Amino acid sequence: MAETATAPSPFPLSMAAFMRLTGQQKLVGMIVVSLFIAFLIGSFLWAREPAYAVLFSIQDEKDGGQIVAALQQQNIPYRFSDGGHTILVPQNTVHDTRLRLAAQGLPKGGLVGFELLENQKMGVSQFAEQINYQRGLEGELARSVQSLAAVKGARVHLAIPKQTAFLRDEQKTSASVLVSLHPGRLLEPVQVAGIINLVASSVPQLNASNVAVIDQEGRLLSPSQDSLRNAGLEPSQIKYVRDLEANYAKRIEDILSPIVGANNVHAQITADIDFSQIDQVAETYKPNPIPETAIRSQQVNENNSGSPSAAGIPGALSNQPPAPAIAPLTQPAIASTNSNNAGNSAQNYSKNTATNYEVDKTIRHTKGSPGSVRRLSVAVVVNYKKIVAKDPRQSKSLPLTTAEIAQLTELSRDAVGFNKERGDTLNVANAPFTPIEPIVIPDTPLWANPDLQSTLKEVAKYLLFAGLAFFFWTRLVKPVMKTLTEAANAPNPGTEQTNPDTPGTEPQVSQQPYETKLAMARDLVKKDPKIVAGIVKGWVDGGERAK
Repeated sequence: MAETATAPSPFPLSMAAFMRLTGQQKLVGMIVVSLFIAFLIGSFLWAREPAYAVLFSIQDEKDGGQIVAALQQQNIPYRFSDGGHTILVPQNTVHDTRLRLAAQGLPKGGLVGFELLENQKMGVSQFAEQINYQRGLEGELARSVQSLAAVKGARVHLAIPKQTAFLRDEQKTSASVLVSLHPGRLLEPVQVAGIINLVASSVPQLNASNVAVIDQEGRLLSPSQDSLRNAGLEPSQIKYVRDLEANYAKRIEDILSPIVGANNVHAQITADIDFSQIDQVAETYKPNPIPETAIRSQQVNENNSGSPSAAGIPGALSNQPPAPAIAPLTQPAIASTNSNNAGNSAQNYSKNTATNYEVDKTIRHTKGSPGSVRRLSVAVVVNYKKIVAKDPRQSKSLPLTTAEIAQLTELSRDAVGFNKERGDTLNVANAPFTPIEPIVIPDTPLWANPDLQSTLKEVAKYLLFAGLAFFFWTRLVKPVMKTLTEAANAPNPGTEQTNPDTPGTEPQVSQQPYETKLAMARDLVKKDPKIVAGIVKGWVDGGERAK
């Protein structure tokens, strides 16, 4: 019965088979196994390597050195990118690392603040102390400006004149702010005004008009005094005009939309606003008519000189008192009276009256409120009315009638408070609107989903690791191990020989190495050429029969 031969296991090698290897074969096997293990470990570590994210973009090398020293002290791995201007750390530790560095005051942005005064030496002159204080103030202001989201970097220069006792020689404090903005970012006018007021409020005797703000391109961001004077309107006034115009337009659209339909009416308003402020004082006097006289004071002086002699007929009439004084303003003045009586006696009589009347006076203070509407120009456009039919193809649009346009015009006038006397104009036009094609946002394909892409990247990392390991094993390790196994299981020709003349023994030629087989064939040809010739002849006859 034929005995079935079992192939030796290629891995792991037995100790006996490994000891049969030569020194060179052992060295090759150990190198291959070591390389395979190193490849597995490196691939596994590469697959598990965390993703890195930006920690800081460093503008100053001194700050970069301090940040790197702090990261090394805290055993936080880091990398450099962008030519050493960007520091990367593991993504899951970015926020924690930023907070830790912020607690240490990093990064400082290359700016020196009031910490410059903390290590000041003794015996520093007053001039040096003033310079250090100014440098510290400039650094603190630059840090505050740099904290804005759109500002990448900032520098502040202060021009503080030396104080003098002479008012004629006094100079004003001024400041300049240089801001470096992030790419694609701009500062709004409100933000520029905030920077100006921040600097002006932080420096004594600094007026906001003496603060200049420029960007890295050299463009002046702060408004100059000449531009404000020539423009005539302040930013707040321009905003007031825009808000007023938008409010008027909204009134028209709100009142006409229920009639013509939503998105079928548009209005534009141009308002001429008078921002001048008038302060008027008026003082008026009313006449003092006789029936409504109001006497404040009255003084009457009477003078009677001389002694009159009795004359006339005795009785009651000659003993009557004089007539009372007359109060009206136009009382006839009695300068003197001379009477020649029957007894020829002279008598002088005079009366002076001074009357002070109350004066009716009105004082009116009138102060005009700025922002009054001087003139309105209103333009309204209304879409055609749509006639909807059952069949969409039969639907059509028709213009409005004259009566309908007149009705819309009256409503628009009432909505904005139309005043013809001040020169307001209003125009209502009826025109077909061009339909707006809807913007169709295409659905994001599955392969473009960011979450799926992130997952596929992680899976592809491990699949690549497995594929490289399989390729490395099948193309390099397995063939080498098979060769070494065959070499280890082969018999040693120097210690184990087979005698073909010995009866009952059969040379195991198939298990001999190639060199041994070749040597045995040569010896057989030399010893018995006839046998070799017969074998070759049998091969030839067998080949011809097969044909």
